[in-house]
Amino acid sequence: QVQLVESGGGLVQAGGSLRLSCAASGRTFSSYGMGWFRQAPGKEREFVAAISWSGGVTFYADSVKGRFTIFRDNAKNTVYLQMNSLKPEDTAVYYCAASRTGYRGSSSGGYHYWGQGTQVTVSS
Repeated sequence: QVQLVESGGGLVQAGGSLRLSCAASGRTFSSYGMGWFRQAPGKEREFVAAISWSGGVTFYADSVKGRFTIFRDNAKNTVYLQMNSLKPEDTAVYYCAASRTGYRGSSSGGYHYWGQGTQVTVSS
């Protein structure tokens, strides 16, 4: 079993930056594909970014490409989401997810473990 704990959310003005962290328990973190998703009020959960077990392959939603960066530190069992040039439409609860099969795509069904989420609010 893997436990994921997100942190780093908060309130920021449009154009600002935040870095989210997701700390994972377990000894096999380095073999997991990891992803970030978000869910805004009244909307379905949507894919944001994903990264391969080695960190060598990343994948982004078009809406965040060029503004967000996903990266990981396997020595610290942590995956990060650096968010720059934030927009009000980025406001959502952000969730990290882990795939024990190494999946690193955009489908939520490919992930087996989920964190509790962290709130990001971008004011205009």
